[in-house]
Amino acid sequence: MPLLKVRNIETYYGPIMAIKGVSFDVEQGAIVTILGANGAGKTTILKTISGVMDPEKGSIEFMGQPIEGLPPDRIVRLGISQVPEGREVFHDLTVKENLMMGAYPRKDRDGIKKDLQMVYGYFPILGERTAQLAGDMSGGQQQMVVIARALMARPKLMLLDEPSLGLSPLLVKEIYAIIKRINTEQKTTILLVEQNAPMALSTASHGFVLELGRIVMDDSCDALLANEDVKEFYLGIKEEGVRGERRWKRKKKWR
Repeated sequence: MPLLKVRNIETYYGPIMAIKGVSFDVEQGAIVTILGANGAGKTTILKTISGVMDPEKGSIEFMGQPIEGLPPDRIVRLGISQVPEGREVFHDLTVKENLMMGAYPRKDRDGIKKDLQMVYGYFPILGERTAQLAGDMSGGQQQMVVIARALMARPKLMLLDEPSLGLSPLLVKEIYAIIKRINTEQKTTILLVEQNAPMALSTASHGFVLELGRIVMDDSCDALLANEDVKEFYLGIKEEGVRGERRWKRKKKWR
């Protein structure tokens, strides 16, 4: 049984349907990525799973339990943590206070202390700057704070929204190396949405391509990396003899 099962969800912003009958599974222990251009609906999918937005139709099951329509705090307690796009730290709180906000549902003080050391191991700079205001840190360091804060909830599933956004290539590599370690060492399942297709596809095992609120491709990341359309439109590689007018309209071929 998949850890997360999403079936035919439709989510609206007012009268506008942002997600149009999306279905997919996330297996336990996997890293799964959803790719798509800006505005494709990637963030809306994560917000719908985490309870920030309610779907008008469809179902979401986590560990076999329906969670659509539950409040976000309840979903966090069930084991899902979201790392939001844009490095949303609590600017006027220290690094340690930000991390402790991630542990708010927990009562095991000894476990919290242990996990603080665990996240400092992944992000040593945070251990060195526990008393610094998070708002005074660099963009890359703030991204570390929000990932570490999510880890402090001890999630079974972590939702990562554009972790490479606005970071230098060197920092992107560093962040993604840590994401892989978290998945391997903590057994944390990860659902990752990204515009940085090369990094996402080299990190995840399975991927979905989202266009205008619909999933138009569903395959292993190796297969997506070899796909000519993905190469041209997401990796910037145009195969010899492929004409520039080919567009995503050829969806029937991908089904």
